[in-house]
Amino acid sequence: MKKRVVITGLGPITPIGIGKEQYWEGLKTGRPGIAKITGFPVSDYPTQIAGEVRDFNPDSYFERKDARRMDRFTQFAVAGAQLAIEDAALELDSVDRERCAVILGTGIGGLNTFEEQCRILHERGPARVSPFFIPMMIGNMGAGQISIAFGFRGPAKSVISACASSTDAMGQALRLIQGGEVDVVLTGGSEAAVCPTGLAGFCAMKAMSTRNDEPEKASRPFDKERDGFVMGEGAGILVFEELEHARRRGARVYAEVKGYGCTADAYHITAPAPEGEGAARAMKLALADAQLQGEDIDYINAHGTSTLYNDKFETQAIKTVFGDHAYRVAVSSTKSMLGHLLGAAGGVEIIATCLSLVEDVIHPTINYEYPDPECDLDYVPNRARPQIVRNAISNSLGFGGHNATLVLSKYNGC
Repeated sequence: MKKRVVITGLGPITPIGIGKEQYWEGLKTGRPGIAKITGFPVSDYPTQIAGEVRDFNPDSYFERKDARRMDRFTQFAVAGAQLAIEDAALELDSVDRERCAVILGTGIGGLNTFEEQCRILHERGPARVSPFFIPMMIGNMGAGQISIAFGFRGPAKSVISACASSTDAMGQALRLIQGGEVDVVLTGGSEAAVCPTGLAGFCAMKAMSTRNDEPEKASRPFDKERDGFVMGEGAGILVFEELEHARRRGARVYAEVKGYGCTADAYHITAPAPEGEGAARAMKLALADAQLQGEDIDYINAHGTSTLYNDKFETQAIKTVFGDHAYRVAVSSTKSMLGHLLGAAGGVEIIATCLSLVEDVIHPTINYEYPDPECDLDYVPNRARPQIVRNAISNSLGFGGHNATLVLSKYNGC
């Protein structure tokens, strides 16, 4: 029989707050975290706004020399892991760290470091490139540094599937524990691509909002006036734990992880498959894995990017999977407040979904002002909603046609 898997620790680092309390309060009150970019000059860019993590101080988590040897995405990852471990009250000296793993998602990895060292190469020559360039830049280093920091000697791996990376990482964490290979996994994702190269690349794709004069209203998933996504940065790290292991140490449980499904569109490098066919299959697989029916789901944390086709096709996918129940299930987008955290998006969104299950509150989709006839579901517009949430799903859909869905259920102590 498969081992049961629960979530016992939450470590969000986001544009609306660091730590569970700040983050959840920001979501419930609909606080936007998007503003004009402050990290570098943006006057030459069509898009000048993003969801930056403005109050992150590496000195609060690392020795200064250690922080200098980590890209910003790795700093977020390790700091988020520390918050998650503390939230889980996980005593590291009392666990078998050979049965503790790290499975981390990132879509882009150390882009800040790559950009900086390329500049040094061109301006000052190859002799001045940092010896830490490669180990700071490579995408696996978030997982590697978490493993080193906390002595987790089980599998330590990275998952890269664009904007589905975190959700795929958590799906792999689920499978590791279900199969009895490990007891604890630090999982989720981290991303820090709000830098000149990252911004320029997405601007060149013409995929982002240019609502620079009203940044707090730029991310407006499912709204008729949406004009593109907004970049964000941060991390969402969680403690996944085998149920009996959590019970033995008296851990608080946020939710049970019931199912996971992933698919590929096999269609296009950026555009989703028509009518969200691949996303629909991922949701169906996750529900089957959880042994639940569509009618059992009370809430969907949508991918909801605020782009024309993603929102339209995700809506169609939900209708395909849920039929008439699609009009009764609550749907909301965390990205309306944070922007799109790319490879970290699934991690922060699963944290939000956990807290909805615990508190029976669904956070809103803010900036929903003008209904789109092609997006006609219940998107919990603008205000949080008290509602019983027994079972929920979270969707992540990535460039390259990657689709991933997780199913969470309220933990009833049994």
